[in-house]
This record gives sequence, structure tokens and C-alpha cells, in this order.
Amino acid sequence: MTPKPTDHNAQTANVISVDAMGGDKGPATVVAGLSTFLTANPGAKAILHGPQVELAPMVEKTGFADRITLHDATGVVKMTDKPSHVLRNGKDTSMWSAIEAVRNGSASVAVSCGNTGGLMAISMLRLRKAEGVNRPAIACLWPSRNKAGFAVMLDAGADIRADQDDLLTYALMGASYARNGLEIARPRVGLLNVGTEEHKGRAELKVAHELIRQAAEKGDYEFIGFVEGNDLPSERVDVIVTDGFTGNVALKTGEGTAKLISGLLRESLMKTPFSMLGALFARGSLKRLQTKIDPRRVNGGVFLGLNQTVVKSHGSADETGVAAALNLAYRLGQSGFSEKLAARVASAAAIAQDTILDGPNTNSD
Repeated sequence: MTPKPTDHNAQTANVISVDAMGGDKGPATVVAGLSTFLTANPGAKAILHGPQVELAPMVEKTGFADRITLHDATGVVKMTDKPSHVLRNGKDTSMWSAIEAVRNGSASVAVSCGNTGGLMAISMLRLRKAEGVNRPAIACLWPSRNKAGFAVMLDAGADIRADQDDLLTYALMGASYARNGLEIARPRVGLLNVGTEEHKGRAELKVAHELIRQAAEKGDYEFIGFVEGNDLPSERVDVIVTDGFTGNVALKTGEGTAKLISGLLRESLMKTPFSMLGALFARGSLKRLQTKIDPRRVNGGVFLGLNQTVVKSHGSADETGVAAALNLAYRLGQSGFSEKLAARVASAAAIAQDTILDGPNTNSD
């Protein structure tokens, strides 16, 4: 069931702002994904940003021209562009235009497959960081055995650095996202480390461990302590906190492993007539497994710590992946997520500041 939008954003809750030019596979794939998304969501609309002369024929072929508004933007942010270059020269680009539509209230959420650094830079400039947030984070969904079916991991690559104060803020924002996005009333938060013992890990991780533990009651989450890489898909944890370097490596490793398993399984099942017969009998179960481990269906990282919502799709996303990112953005827009999270982040920032000022209690049990 799609949640009802709040009255404040009811007019734009159904509208998604889409950067057509950011993906590796070109605008045709983005438009195809948009078409799939609109087919599944009859109440949704989109503002599509890019060169109108190129996009108009594609949009016309979808049959959804009445639900897609084209916004002419001739410039493109390249994957090789540095964030500083994008900020100086990017005002005519489709990415900038997509973010601007959210800033001016024309759309509820922006979606782009483009340059992550450029997208974060534009988003921070035009949408601004929420009060009390030092470094925004990218939160991604990780297939899991928990009740929700997914765990939230952040940061997945917004910033490779994160000190103990940032990790505390990530824990508070991640818990808020799990509460609003996955409807987990009291999320279980874990801090990613090389072991679960409290004496292991870098110095800032040990301090962050204590800060996150101290903030758990006010933050309304359960802190389960350090978790390891093999806990990411387990039923132990709902929110995994880490820095952007580690999180991005973990995310790409997980996606690569899922593709490897899927490919090897397909090869094994097609190897002999008997294995092909077994695959035929197990077709339903294999299809469910393929769906569960398909990284495209959880495509879309949410920028947390901004005043409004941006979803980053993988640059290499195909039609299915683009549609998944748009579906995630639509759910967040419909639920009034940006307003809820802004209030949560403000509260989280206050909790974080209080906890940081108090300092870690090294005498605690």
C-alpha cells in the first residue's frame, strides 16, 4: 500500500525530478526505466532534465508524454568531472537542473545515475546540509535476513573520511531512515569493525562505539556493538554504520559476489541434461533466489543529512535498476520522508552534540 502524502507536500509528492543524462548507458536507458516506473505507478509524474531535442522523441514513444515534463538542459556532468569543476561550470547541466527542481518545490525527490561526487556537491550547495550535520552520508539497502528484508548501511561512499562524531551522526540518521523507510520501530544499530571485541579496531572506532552506545536511549535505537562483514546480511542488525571508503568497498563487493553466484549457478544448471531437468523442476525456487540477490532491485542510495531528498542510482544501472531507484524515490516522496527526516535529523543533531559534549564514558560497563 502506498502511504498518503502529507498535506504540506501533497502537490509535489507524486513528482520525481530525474536527471536523464547521468548514466553510463545513456538517456535511452533512463527513459526506459522511467517508463517502467510510470507503468507501475499510475499516480506518479516526472520532470525529466536534459537536451529537449534528444529526449522529446524518446518520451513520445513511451506513451507517457502527458505525465513527463521536459526541462531543457544541454550540459552534462561527466563521470570524470571533479566536484569543484561541477560547482564552477555545472549550472547548465541536467544534474544541476534536477536538483534545482527539488529546491524550488517543483518535485519532492531528485534521482540521478550520474557522478556521485558532483551530485553530492550540487546537492550540498543547493539543498544545504541539515543543521548539525558535518558530513552527509549515502544510505543503501542491503538484502538481509531481518524482518524488514533489508538492512540500512551508511556511509556507502559520500565521503571516505568519518571521525567518531560523524559515525555517531550516521547512527542517528540511519536509525531514522530505518524507522521511516523500513518501518522498524526500534532499529538495531551496529558499528562495522574487524571484530566484535571492544578492544579491536582504530581509536576513533572505539570512541564512536561508546558515543553511539550512550546516545541509544535518546536516539530510540538498540546498539548491538561492533559487527563484522558477515553480519551485514544477517538477522542481527538493521543499521550498519561505517565510513564511506569501507562502505563503498563492501557494497561493490556484495554486488559483485551476487552476480558471480548467479552466473556460476546458471552455468552449473545448464551443464548437463540432468542438471537442466533439475533446474526445470526448481524453476520457481531459483527465480525467487535470483530476485532476492539481484542488486538491481535495491538500486538507489539515499543522501542523508540534507534538507531535502536525493537518490543516487548506480551509473551502470539498466532499465530495471533505474526503475528501482525511481520506485524508492517515489515511496520516500509519498511518505513525506524529507520533512520527517529533517525533524529527526534536527533532533539527532542535538542528541549527537549533547553526547559529544558529554564525552565517552570510559568507566561504563
